[in-house]
Amino acid sequence: DAPLPEPEAEGGPSPIELLHKTPVEDVPYSLAQYKGRLLAGIGSVLKLFEIGKKKLLRKCEYKHFQTAVNTIQVIGERIFATDMSDSFHVLRHKQQDNQFHEFADDVLPRWISAATILDYSTVAGADKFENLFICRLPQNVEEDIEEDPLTYKFKWETGYLNGAAFKLDQICSFYVGEMITSLTKASLSNTSNEVLVFGTSMGSIGVFYPFDSREDVDFFLHLEMYLRMESHPLCGRDHMMFRSFYSPVRNVIDGDLCEQISKLDYGKQKVISEELERTPAEVLKKLEDIRNRII
Repeated sequence: DAPLPEPEAEGGPSPIELLHKTPVEDVPYSLAQYKGRLLAGIGSVLKLFEIGKKKLLRKCEYKHFQTAVNTIQVIGERIFATDMSDSFHVLRHKQQDNQFHEFADDVLPRWISAATILDYSTVAGADKFENLFICRLPQNVEEDIEEDPLTYKFKWETGYLNGAAFKLDQICSFYVGEMITSLTKASLSNTSNEVLVFGTSMGSIGVFYPFDSREDVDFFLHLEMYLRMESHPLCGRDHMMFRSFYSPVRNVIDGDLCEQISKLDYGKQKVISEELERTPAEVLKKLEDIRNRII
C-alpha cells in the first residue's frame, strides 16, 4: 500500500482522510446532512445514520417510497425527499419515538430529475418530461401538526387519497422543452437578485426570475399576450399549447418570447408598444433592466 501523504504545513489546506466504509443493501442515490447526522436515500429506503468508530450506525429508516429516493433537501426540521417516480414527500424526524413521519406529499406522480428548496415551505422541481414546477405547503400545515399529533401514527384515518394528510399546492408550472438535470437557487453576482438557475440535458443554462412588483407582472403578462398574436412560431405551432405540453402553464411568463420583440419590424414594435402605453425604446429598456437584475 502507498503511504499516506504528509499533512500540510500549518495554515495550508487540511488533508481528507478515509475514516471507514459502510456496506449498504442498495445503491445510495442521495445524501444530505441533518442535525449532525447523515440522511441517505439507499434504494427506496430513507435512512438516518450516525458516525461511529468503525462504520456508520443506522439510527432510523423510512420504507414507504415506491422506487428510489433520488434527492434529499433539508431546511430546519423539514425533510423534502423525492421519489424517482412519485414526486415530493415532506417528512419530519420525531426524536421522542425515533421515527420519520410523512405529513405532506404531492398529488401528481412526477418523475423527478432535479429539485431544490426555495424557502421553508416552497420547493422547485423538474421532471423527465421536461417540465419545471413549484409547489408549496398549505399555510395551516404547521398548526395542524402541533394540534393533532396522532395524524401520522394513524394516517389511514386522516390521510387523503391513501397518501399523507396534507397535499402540496402547485403554484407554478412551465414546459421548458429540454429535460432539466440540475436546479439551484443562487445570485449570479453580488448586486443581482436571487434567481432559480437550471441546466438541461442539451447543455442549456437558464434562469427563472421572480418578479417583485405587480407592475412588472402586468407589463410582461400583456407583452407576452400581444407577442403570441404578432410573433408566430416558424412551424405555426400555438405558443400557449407548446408551453402547456404536459400540464397547463401557470404563473410563468416566457422570457424567450418577450425577447422576440426586438426582432420584429419597427411597425409591429410600435403597435405592441402603443397597446402597452409605451414607446418601443421604453419596452426594450424594460427588458434590459430585467437582464441587468439577473446578471
